[in-house]
Amino acid sequence: MDEPYCETTAPAPVAAGGPPWAECVLCRRPTEYPESVKGATLCPVCEWQEAQRTACSG
Repeated sequence: MDEPYCETTAPAPVAAGGPPWAECVLCRRPTEYPESVKGATLCPVCEWQEAQRTACSG
């Protein structure tokens, strides 16, 4: 019973630059999505604001 209950390993470090990020279609800031993603990409701020607008529209 000297073995740990579960093994914990640290996640692999992510490259600082990452892939080329797509621009937000509203504010032109970088998004969390790579350029290869199809459709309208939004940055986290615009994504949150859009979610607020659609949640309140009835």
